Amino acid sequence: MTGIVALYIFMLAAFTGYEVISRVPVILHTPLMSGSNFVHGIVLVGAMVALGHAHTRLEIGIGTLGVLLAAGNAVGGYVVTERMLEMFKASGAKAKKGGH
Repeated sequence: MTGIVALYIFMLAAFTGYEVISRVPVILHTPLMSGSNFVHGIVLVGAMVALGHAHTRLEIGIGTLGVLLAAGNAVGGYVVTERMLEMFKASGAKAKKGGH
């Protein structure tokens, strides 16, 4: 696959993803966020596999950056999901959890 074809596929996927996500109703954002966290975990595993097959310093550097970014993305997704789920809990449950 040439670089131009790969760039075309990437741009097409990015545009399609943006269009699909922008049309999602607000009520579905929390379940979709949980599903996307699963995908971010797969991306992290893929980055670790790519790093494991790296040989040159450039490949190792790019692989390390990929692992760090994928890990941050996965952890951040879980943090955001947890905060969103906290908003749906009753105020009495929040007070008991906080110790007030």
